[in-house]
Amino acid sequence: MAWPEKTAPTTDASEKRTLGKGVFRRCESCGHTGTAEELVAHFEVCPHCGHHHRLAAARWRELMLDDGALETWDGDLRPRDPLSFSDGTPYDERLRSSQKKTGHHDAIEIGSGRVDGRPVAYGAFIFAFMGGSMGSVVGEKVTRLFERATREGLPVVLLQASGGARMQEGILSLMQMAKSVSALERLRAAGLPFVSCLLHPTTGGVAASFAFLGDVNIAEANALIGFAGPRVIENTIGQTLPQGFQRAEFLLEHGMVDLVCSRLELKARTSLVLAHLAGARPRA
Repeated sequence: MAWPEKTAPTTDASEKRTLGKGVFRRCESCGHTGTAEELVAHFEVCPHCGHHHRLAAARWRELMLDDGALETWDGDLRPRDPLSFSDGTPYDERLRSSQKKTGHHDAIEIGSGRVDGRPVAYGAFIFAFMGGSMGSVVGEKVTRLFERATREGLPVVLLQASGGARMQEGILSLMQMAKSVSALERLRAAGLPFVSCLLHPTTGGVAASFAFLGDVNIAEANALIGFAGPRVIENTIGQTLPQGFQRAEFLLEHGMVDLVCSRLELKARTSLVLAHLAGARPRA
């Protein structure tokens, strides 16, 4: 009896390896594998363990603002390389790479929108752009966000996810800390609310300036929040840190933030806070 002839496979090895790519996603925390559509529908929050994966700026607008609509302010500002800095890769090359990857000029977007019908001045850091680091343009846009909100009588909602001040701009990036906080104080003097939303991670110069200065500080569940990272602190003091140190829940327990909630609840909680602050703080 003749054996049937073998036929060539219709799918080569490389095609097999990519089968299902983009269709299924694996949770970074619990390891559950589900459809990509499932995570997208839950704004990158795992429906099984609640782990918060990173969310793009456009999805944050969709989550936080009515109809996802943002009237962009100062979108023409672009960073430069004032120090001709290079750490093996020239800074201007890193900028071009991040701009191409993210579609943004720098690590923040600002503008006006509505939260449950209430007009707000809105800002959101873009962590995918050089770790959400704050250079001259980011600091200038945060400052302008507070200043324009003051002029137009708007509350400010600012979403922060940042590794801190941008080392490639040296002292020019550190100057943004004082400048932005000065603008925030003028907003506060006008009796206008500032809701600070601390996402994962909020660290360095951003944490050390305006991030903790909200009338209400709302932290995303399990976000890493602090100045230096836990490994740096452990190496510096030579001690093991407590379990959960610098995580949102630890900070809430120790009085450093006012509220911790799931990303999926963030808009509703922000709306409630804004309604309360608007009634409790008449304009000066």
